[in-house]
Amino acid sequence: MYLIGDQPPYVDQLRQSLQAIPAQLLSGVTPSRPPLTLSPAALSQDWMRDDEVYLIQQGPLRVVLDQRALFQLDEGDLIGLGRTLDLPRLDYESEAEVLIQPYGREAFLAAATATPAQRDALLRYLLGQQALLAQALIRLKPPVTQPATGFRRYAAGDEIIRQGDTAEHVFVITEGHAEAWVDGCKVGEVCQDEIVGALAVFTHTPRTASVIARTACTVLVIPQDQFVSLMETTPRIAHSLIENMARHIDSLNKEVTRLRGIPERPAESN
Repeated sequence: MYLIGDQPPYVDQLRQSLQAIPAQLLSGVTPSRPPLTLSPAALSQDWMRDDEVYLIQQGPLRVVLDQRALFQLDEGDLIGLGRTLDLPRLDYESEAEVLIQPYGREAFLAAATATPAQRDALLRYLLGQQALLAQALIRLKPPVTQPATGFRRYAAGDEIIRQGDTAEHVFVITEGHAEAWVDGCKVGEVCQDEIVGALAVFTHTPRTASVIARTACTVLVIPQDQFVSLMETTPRIAHSLIENMARHIDSLNKEVTRLRGIPERPAESN
């Protein structure tokens, strides 16, 4: 996916990190039918089906909303994931024929959620695509109405999340490294591609920890309603987020125990 016009470096880095994910998610999945060769005229027709997703094998393909180009898709990009959701209609345009391979939606989702690694990859891809779409939409709005969402940059030492604040967004560290602090004590690390702030969003409670940039960070900021909607409409990948949150909570508990000088309980034998 390419945004129309110049791209900030962090957007280009995110795009490159997402490019290889569709092939990983489709590994071992049999196409639902032969490839579609679509002319520019055919692209204007209703050629997509609700029970399929599509991998672009030969592009490029422009994505258009209300007759305005948002971004451009290329070989290896996956489309049709949001086809069954209540989203604005996106149209597709090209000056040349485009080759697109259809896959059954259910077969794709089964493969893309088969292992924790696949679920993590799917979640990263959906969040990344959502971020790029938000960045494209922001460009269409006058500066005075641009929402405070999308990508944000933080210098080392900046506070990304403040303990006690109301939870209105979920954050993904797309570049850099941060640390979690509770009551002035460091309790954990936040690495690149890690999702933070989701627990307070789900539980409607204030932030339980501060997250401070250890190095310069680029952070994807996702509004609460968009993140919750994604989890509700894609329950298969919500399991991946729960696993990640459970691992993070376990790590925090161990760090708090260590700081307090409390011996850890030995693992119980079966």
